[in-house]
Amino acid sequence: MLPLLTPIHVGRHSVPNRLAMAPMTRSRADSDGTPGLLAADYYAQRASIGLIVTEGTQPSADGQGYLNTPGIHTQAHVAGWQTVTAAVHARGGRLFMQLMHAGRMAHPDNTPHHRQPVAPSAIAPGTDMFTATGMQAIPVPRALSTDEVRQTVQDFRTAARHAIEAGADGVEIHGANAYLVQQFFAPSANVRSDAYGGSIQNRARFAIEVAVAIADEIGADRTAIRLSPGTTMWGIDEGEDGPALYRYLVAELDKLNLAYLHVMHQGNEPLLADIRQLWRQPLMVNRPGRPREQMGEDIAAGLADMESYGQAVLANPDFVERLTTNAPFNEADRATFFGGTARGYTDYPALDLTQAA
Repeated sequence: MLPLLTPIHVGRHSVPNRLAMAPMTRSRADSDGTPGLLAADYYAQRASIGLIVTEGTQPSADGQGYLNTPGIHTQAHVAGWQTVTAAVHARGGRLFMQLMHAGRMAHPDNTPHHRQPVAPSAIAPGTDMFTATGMQAIPVPRALSTDEVRQTVQDFRTAARHAIEAGADGVEIHGANAYLVQQFFAPSANVRSDAYGGSIQNRARFAIEVAVAIADEIGADRTAIRLSPGTTMWGIDEGEDGPALYRYLVAELDKLNLAYLHVMHQGNEPLLADIRQLWRQPLMVNRPGRPREQMGEDIAAGLADMESYGQAVLANPDFVERLTTNAPFNEADRATFFGGTARGYTDYPALDLTQAA
């Protein structure tokens, strides 16, 4: 347990423990993508964790995939996030905003401009998505032109600048979970013949260019990235050379001296060990569904410098306190994960410290 509670430097910031709140979509932003006052309460309640990584936040109108997800591409978005970051900082917390472009994982009914989704190639993910009128099949996306890919890199750059203006301590690029950045990695989603498709180097190019642009805009020490090697959700298949792509990508990203790398681990232990050797900055590992008795094991084993947790932090605003006092965890209410009100969002009870073990 002790290593989890020791401080660590994450880029230019010092955080009090090695626990992080994993990014989790909650779909409670206003219809225009502005986070509301409930979001400020939600994140501030969890400020005792070492680092908060926000829900995925779209860098552009094209980047939105789901209903009521927050954005960071208008001044209204910036103002809304300023309320959130001020509330977190008032409680001594640190917050990185995750920048998420959904790519082909979108439906026109969910976006402000109601346009066809965009992606590396015109290949649908083969799944349905929730919309205001119920579940609908995700349509075939429009393939981005080479110039549009480059413009999307600039959209990420601008969004990162807006995030810092909004008071975020840094940004995390969402390169995982079958969204746009990972779509470029996967031959099942990327059949391009330009500089962004084909070889490992070309398929990794977009992610690297986004990281370079953001690091140039706000500083490498406020820039991070999340990857999920081996993810097969929503039609993603990275092929036999997937592990080789990640070894190349991590080695290239390591040259930038980013604040941290966040790996959503899918079970390839040799690859995780290789990433550990290739990456010199803090490495954060998320193992979905990790049981309580295994919390801290990756840090103790030297596989990670930080560990992130999702549902356990969602349901326990005082996650750190419960973990350190061996108090029971609240159970997460899955029915309230997406959309709704304060129920299942800001009303999970905190521990009564007088009853702590």
